[in-house]
Amino acid sequence: MDRELSEKLYETYYMRVYSYVMTLCGNREQAEEITQETFFRAMNSGKRFEKRSEESTWLCAIAKNLFTDEMRRRRRSDPLPEDDTIPSEEDIEGAAVNADQTLRIHMILHTLEEPFREVFELRVFGELSFRDIGTVFGKTENWARVTFHRARQKIRERM
Repeated sequence: MDRELSEKLYETYYMRVYSYVMTLCGNREQAEEITQETFFRAMNSGKRFEKRSEESTWLCAIAKNLFTDEMRRRRRSDPLPEDDTIPSEEDIEGAAVNADQTLRIHMILHTLEEPFREVFELRVFGELSFRDIGTVFGKTENWARVTFHRARQKIRERM
């Protein structure tokens, strides 16, 4: 991939990929590392992008794979959970506006089974389209819509 195209790709999609990774891991430093590695891999992949999906979907799929690999690596090397997901001051201030409801939703999301949790987070926090979500999972756009709708229903029922 040439330098100009790489820079354009980075400038266009960095925040979208970073936001998506933040929904997966909830840790700023880890999200930055995974996002950087995502673009590094995308830019060094040669001509592997086949344009069967949008570039943002392709990048989010790379990011998801990197996150999954990182979680597997951590589980193997450190069975104790890490406690480095302390929210920043900005996060705390933003959540204080509607803290009770936000906390309840996050607690419900934490217990929500897959793929409902991830589809909901991709749609709400990652701001991905249903088509992009379907592509990330290797499913159809309709599957993503139905899964999101069911996730919302489950959250409403549990609230």
